[in-house]
Amino acid sequence: MEKISVICPCCEATLVIDGNTGAIISHAEKKKVHGSFDDLRTELTKQKELRDQLFAQEMSSQKDRERLLEEKFQEAKKRAQDDADLHKPFKNPLDLD
Repeated sequence: MEKISVICPCCEATLVIDGNTGAIISHAEKKKVHGSFDDLRTELTKQKELRDQLFAQEMSSQKDRERLLEEKFQEAKKRAQDDADLHKPFKNPLDLD
């Protein structure tokens, strides 16, 4: 009976697989290195700042959104009024016989 040891590319766990049947014999997760409390607090502070920055950016884009949509609507309305070809009915070339 041949055993094959494989390391998972996603979670880096070690899997021991039976070579004959392909069944997983054992699974060992990678040991995680725990940081100090100060490192964790610093990381959480950075994540909070990033979330606050993204939130502020989205809020500012939402404020200008109504104005931009209104300008686009007025421009499209003006183009529709200026285009006279759109107001003519479509004539099928096969009906001209």
